[in-house]
Amino acid sequence: MSLKSLAAKIFAKRIAKRTKKWADNPFLTQDKLFKQLLEKAQHTAFGKDHNFNVIKSHADFITNVPVRDYEELKVYVEKVVAGKPDILWPGKPVYFAKTSGTTSGAKYIPITEESIKNQVEASRNAILNYINETGNSEFVNGKMIFLQGSPELHEKNGVKLGRLSGISAHYVPNYLQKNRLPSWETNCIDDWDTKVNKIVEETINEDMTVIAGIPSWVQMYFEKLNATSNKKVGELFKNFNLFIYGGVNYEPYRAKFENLIGRKVDSIELFPASEGFFAYQDSQKEKGMLLLLNSGIFYEFIKSDEFFDKDAKRITIKEVELGVNYVMIISTNAGLWAYNLGDTIQFTSIKPFKIIVSGRIKHFISAFGEHVIGKEVESAIQQAIAATDASVNEFTVAPQITPNENELPYHEWFIEFEKEPTDILKFIHVLDQTLQEQNSYYYDLIEGKILQPLKITAIKKDGFRDYMKSIGKLGGQNKVQRLSNDRKVASELNNFKI
Repeated sequence: MSLKSLAAKIFAKRIAKRTKKWADNPFLTQDKLFKQLLEKAQHTAFGKDHNFNVIKSHADFITNVPVRDYEELKVYVEKVVAGKPDILWPGKPVYFAKTSGTTSGAKYIPITEESIKNQVEASRNAILNYINETGNSEFVNGKMIFLQGSPELHEKNGVKLGRLSGISAHYVPNYLQKNRLPSWETNCIDDWDTKVNKIVEETINEDMTVIAGIPSWVQMYFEKLNATSNKKVGELFKNFNLFIYGGVNYEPYRAKFENLIGRKVDSIELFPASEGFFAYQDSQKEKGMLLLLNSGIFYEFIKSDEFFDKDAKRITIKEVELGVNYVMIISTNAGLWAYNLGDTIQFTSIKPFKIIVSGRIKHFISAFGEHVIGKEVESAIQQAIAATDASVNEFTVAPQITPNENELPYHEWFIEFEKEPTDILKFIHVLDQTLQEQNSYYYDLIEGKILQPLKITAIKKDGFRDYMKSIGKLGGQNKVQRLSNDRKVASELNNFKI
C-alpha cells in the first residue's frame, strides 16, 4: 500500500466519524444551521425586507418568507449581478454559476465563499466515505477524469462567472492535480465532439482509476474509447473500479455501461447543483443518498401533489415520510431563501435521512390528470429492458393529445435503442403495465378508455446527441429531459426519428 492510499484511509475514517456525528443528530443540526443562516443575513436587503430579525421559528419563517423560484427571486438576483453588496447574503458572491434559464434566458446563481467551500467538501467527502466503507483506496494512485464544462471564467461587475463544473475545477486539491485528466487546455474546448476526441487521445494510454460525469456524456466517451482501441473500457483501464455520477438516474444506463466496460464497477451517486450540493451516496450496500444537513443548506419540503395548491404545507425533516414525492425547498449560505429548486425527491430512509431524486416538478405528464413523474418512467423502462433483450441509449416521453384518424390519445415514448428488442410488443406491454402498476391515475385512464396504451417512436443512432447539439446543449452538465407535459421536445425529436 502506498503512502498516499494509506493517508487517504486515515483521513476517510476521520471524515466518516464527523459525518456520523451530525447524521445521528439531524434535528439539532438543521435547527442550529437555520438560526445561523438567519442571523448572518439579517442585515441584508432581503433580510430586512423579510423581517429576519424577528424570525424565531420555522412557523415565523413561513409567515415572512414565501416560496420562490428563480424568476420570482430575480429582482434581488439582478441587484447582486449589478454589483450591489449585501443583497441576499453579506458582501458580494465570489462567483456566479451561469445556467440555462427556462423562461428568460440565462440564470445567474450566486456562489459565496461559504457555499463553494461546502460544495468542494461534499464532493471530497463522498469519495472519502466510499474509501472508509469499502477499504478501497488504491485508486488514489491512478489517473482520474471528471467530464465537465470549461473551467474558463469570465467577469461580470467584478464577480467571476462560469459553469459550476468549471468553477469546481479551480478547487481540485493539490494532491489530486497531478492525477487529474484531461489537461487544462482540453477542458477549455467548448465543442463537445472535439473535446471528447481530445480526451480519448489524452487518456487512452493512461492508468485511469476513477471516471466521473453525467452518464449520457460518459457513455459517449466510453463509445469512442471502444471504437478507437477495439477494447472494452475495463480491459483498457484494468484498474478502473469507480464511476462517479450525478444529474440523472444511472439505472437506465447501467446495462449499457456494463457492456461498454465489460465488467461491473463500483459507483457513487451525487446530487450537486449550482444552488448547492445536497446529497451523496454514502454506502454501496443501501439505496439512496445521504441528505447533507450540515452543509450550509436548510431544507423544507412540500408534497408534490399539493405543491400548486394555494395553502400547500411546508414541512421540515421532522415531518417527512418515506416514499412520498416532495418538492425540495432550500435556504442557503449563498443567499437563496425558501427557493424552489424544481427537483422532486423521495426519502428512502429517515435514520439517517436518505433520498432519491424522483424528477422535476415542472417535468411531468399530466395532460389527462395522470401526473406521471420521472421516477415512474425510469422504473418502467428498467423493467422493460430487464424483461427483454433490449438495450436503450436514451429516451423521453410526451403526451400525444390529438392523434390522427380518431385514435385515442396516448403517451409517446421516443427511444434510441442500442439494441432493439426481438419482441417489441412484449417490450411495449411490460413498459405500459409497469407504468400502470406504479400510477393508479394512468391505470384508470387506460381502463376507462380515455387513453390507449403507449406507443414508441424509434430515434436513429446518436439522434438524441444530435438533438442536444441542435439546441446548443451538447455535453457538460446538460441532460436530456425525461418527460414533458407538452410536445416541444417531441416536435424537435421528430427530425431524428428512424
